Amino acid sequence: MRFGSLHIVDILVVLAYLAAVVWIGRRAAGATQNEDGFFLAGRKLGKLYQFFLNFGNATEPQGAVSTASFVYQQGAPGAWLSFQTVFMNPYFWFMNVWFRRVRLTTVSDLFEDRYASKGLSLFYATFQILVACVFLGFGNVTAYKIASSLVVKQESQWTVEDRATVEGYRELKALEKQAAVAPLPEAAQQRLEILRDRNARGELHSYVTLLNDLLFYGIFTLVVGSYIVLGGMAAAAVNEGLQSVLIIVFSLLLIPTGLSAIGGWGALAEKVPQEMFNLFGAAGGAQFTVWSLVGILLVSIVQNGGLSHNMGICGSAKNEMAARSGVSGTYLKRLMIILWAFAGLIAVAMFGAGGLSDPDAVWGTMSNQLLGTGLVGLMLAGVLAGTMSTLAAKALAISSLFVRNVYRQIWPDITQAQGVFYARCTIVVVLVMGTVAATLMGSFYDIVNIVLTVNIPFGAAVLLTYWWRRVTGPAVWACVILSTLTILVIPWTASKVPAIAQSTELAQPSTKPGTGVYFSKVVHRDAADLTSPYIAAPLRTNRFNLEAWLLGRAGVDVVALSPTQRFTLQFFFDALFPFAVLIGVSLLTKPTDPARVAQFYGKMKTPVGDTPELEEAAMAETRRNPARFDHTKLLPWSNWEFCKWDRADTVGFLACCTLSACIVGLFVFLLNLASGG
Repeated sequence: MRFGSLHIVDILVVLAYLAAVVWIGRRAAGATQNEDGFFLAGRKLGKLYQFFLNFGNATEPQGAVSTASFVYQQGAPGAWLSFQTVFMNPYFWFMNVWFRRVRLTTVSDLFEDRYASKGLSLFYATFQILVACVFLGFGNVTAYKIASSLVVKQESQWTVEDRATVEGYRELKALEKQAAVAPLPEAAQQRLEILRDRNARGELHSYVTLLNDLLFYGIFTLVVGSYIVLGGMAAAAVNEGLQSVLIIVFSLLLIPTGLSAIGGWGALAEKVPQEMFNLFGAAGGAQFTVWSLVGILLVSIVQNGGLSHNMGICGSAKNEMAARSGVSGTYLKRLMIILWAFAGLIAVAMFGAGGLSDPDAVWGTMSNQLLGTGLVGLMLAGVLAGTMSTLAAKALAISSLFVRNVYRQIWPDITQAQGVFYARCTIVVVLVMGTVAATLMGSFYDIVNIVLTVNIPFGAAVLLTYWWRRVTGPAVWACVILSTLTILVIPWTASKVPAIAQSTELAQPSTKPGTGVYFSKVVHRDAADLTSPYIAAPLRTNRFNLEAWLLGRAGVDVVALSPTQRFTLQFFFDALFPFAVLIGVSLLTKPTDPARVAQFYGKMKTPVGDTPELEEAAMAETRRNPARFDHTKLLPWSNWEFCKWDRADTVGFLACCTLSACIVGLFVFLLNLASGG
């Protein structure tokens, strides 16, 4: 029995996994009778659980699928959108401690604790539910992309429209191959341009799926909601153990089977262009130079500070070393990225560069062709596992935000049991909104761009709150409002405004076919008339590079820049603009109450006690004398709160740097080995 290309055995494997996670949620329900137990597992999670939480939350299937997709399109440099995080691990050694020492339940609490601003706290909570929709939608899209490419229509089932879209794609690829060898006749060249235009509009596909996206999203959301609503953080932590094993399994499955299909390890050097093995190169028009990598890394660090689940994951650790040990889980992810990148290179050997109309379907298409009965189900279960672990942490973070920072602001006298009930209701709403967001999303490249920048406004505010005593509440307001408009709202909505989308000045094409100077994708107004003016492609997502447009008005010749340079410029602007606003407005506004500020930074310098008794004694002393650790400041005469490193800081940082360098070296070594060098 089969459902499309999916065997009944595979379906049973997936159903068994789904039943297991719901059972785990039910078993964990007993520990969720109060908010502390539901959101933070009682702050009792040790090193092993922190390892699983960090690995499971960091190692999402969308990372696997998007990395394989980017590498398939651009070669090894395409891995940098994910692999740049290897340089963030030494930073996490410190960041995890900040979120544990602040001793709060949600990031919203931070704004109330530091600035006495219920308004900022409420705004952050509201902002984060919209951000959660992006992350949850991304997870849903990833799971659907893989599942849909596993359940495809046979050619005998194609409709007339199905046949036209697939055959049009095949014709496009055939013409591009001919054009790569010799110039095409004028008629063929015009036909190629028309097909490229149709492809940019999303009208051509290499396969047709049987899977309905809305039905898939509904079932998927129901299962995730069931085990998180029942078990809270305790269920998430236990499930991370099971899901982490499945993530490793699905990351490994395609490598031996793929190598066998192409003729062994040596076939990679024969079938994949040599430049695609250069991790620091620019194969296939890749957008990842050294400077663009620095820009992406900078953006990643900034936005990471604003992630709503940081407080839940780090705050659930029983002590500082447990929180720090979570870094080891993120290191395991970096090794997974190497496997995902090689899956992308194997895909190049299997299908040829550009052989798939939807590069985002690389992972699913490979699974469909390489894995046998039962293994396809295991792959799908692994994808669902990884996606669920990510969705669970984010849904829990959002529910804690809304209970503590929205509901309790309106109804301050609700009981703990009522708080848990409202949290469970919030999880359901958030997951449903994530499903709706999934239906509006476009390509992985656009989604990753959103994910990398969506938390920058509050990320910058959170980091400067930890680092600088002089930052003020009005500055945070100015930062989040201006940055949100500049980095998110205008860029992602401009293409929906006809006057902007159809402007010949703004929709001018770039040197790379199908792309624009300011818009991600541009097409001819009339698909059949190549002399018609360019407009922004009418896609679900088509980002307008407002950063480049603003810099152009400031005198930068952005039109003369390459696509890579504009891409890099965008990320540097996005990372630095919020800090410029924060610092500028802070210096022009009245400082926050000095007594409140002193208590906050005194707490941030007080190590977490290993037992509740030691913790209470330490904090009682800090409340009496908040300046008792000020001698540890690196710049004691300034408002900057950077502290001198102790032995744990130094040894841990150096160990993280060494391990990061070793992982990069391992990646380069394996690529050189695969290239035959």
